[in-house]
Amino acid sequence: MKYGEFDSDALMFITQRPEILFERGEGSWLFDSTGKAYLDFIQGWAVNCLGHSPVEIRDALVAQSAKLINPSPAFFNGPMIELAGMLTAHSTLDRVFFANSGAEANEGAIKLARKWGRLKRNGAWQIITFDHSFHGRTLATMSASGKPGWDTLYAPQVPGFPKAELNDLASVETLICPETAAVMLEPVQGEGGVIPADPAFLKGLRELTEKHGILLIVDEVQSGMGRTGRLFAHQHAGIEPDIMTLGKGIGGGVPLAALMATEPVSCFEPGDQGGTYNGNPLISAVGVAVMRRLTSAGFMEAVVARGDYLSRRLNELSQAHSLGGERGVGLLRALVLDRDRGPDLVKAALHAAPTGLLLNAPRPNLLRFMPSLTVSEAEIDQMIEMLDGLLKA
Repeated sequence: MKYGEFDSDALMFITQRPEILFERGEGSWLFDSTGKAYLDFIQGWAVNCLGHSPVEIRDALVAQSAKLINPSPAFFNGPMIELAGMLTAHSTLDRVFFANSGAEANEGAIKLARKWGRLKRNGAWQIITFDHSFHGRTLATMSASGKPGWDTLYAPQVPGFPKAELNDLASVETLICPETAAVMLEPVQGEGGVIPADPAFLKGLRELTEKHGILLIVDEVQSGMGRTGRLFAHQHAGIEPDIMTLGKGIGGGVPLAALMATEPVSCFEPGDQGGTYNGNPLISAVGVAVMRRLTSAGFMEAVVARGDYLSRRLNELSQAHSLGGERGVGLLRALVLDRDRGPDLVKAALHAAPTGLLLNAPRPNLLRFMPSLTVSEAEIDQMIEMLDGLLKA
């Protein structure tokens, strides 16, 4: 792929990218270098919570870049303090460490739980995670993940992450031992196929961890920031975690993540944790703008309504084509196909004419939907109509 005088061969090969060059985006739409439009129901893997190039983010970047971009994380800056205050005000957590990606936030959560275990639980260091979970692509977060095949990809793995079964409380309790410091899970397993943790399971897990004196870590990198119709997905179950991680939607498209913890768990000391760009004012100002929009009057109610509408339309599509139904929470949903044709549908949707459609298949028999939280019912209808045609074809 050429861009001006340069060639894409200079990029390291990590994925099979199609010969498409995206040049601009607006809301739920992307446009390539030929002018073709694509209806985007991926949105950077649930990153662009306000859609492509929203005015709030554009204005925040322009205004903050004219004042201060990066003074070093060794100093306070205004947007850093404001965003931390907004996050703690809208959660049950007390302290925030800003990072650049969800994987980095989860890596920090692992470090924090291990240090807490050393100080408060006689050196406990193991963290129970779940089969089919996804926590990032660092060595530690890959080891924490339950993605099939990852146990050998960069072997040996980082030890200390025994795997339980989601929604099976007994499988968790069996693994708890004196070396256990925490249990870590996604309230909705996104990469695993959009599998929600039952509210009753989350409540039972909170009770179980409290009974054994260990921490509960919720990875809200994909499910957080309004994606499920609540600011954080664990709020549907009415539980209070000890540690929470955020990413993707918190920056609305810019690299921003957060590690949050209660005061008693916040045991990092100077030198334990850091990062060159963490909490810089340019990106933090975007986070403030995103938070203001997500917590504005009526925003979450609208997300719930559009999530219900998407669910209804997917169920109608499933019935019309004798598929396996749909599942999910809010605007994080999956359509269960009748056979392993997800990748073929994704490819056909991308190359559909005259308008393309961006979809994702985390498993061969699934399609995943992660539209902007501002997606309209008309855009949902258009996606359903396009997908209906693809299924018929």
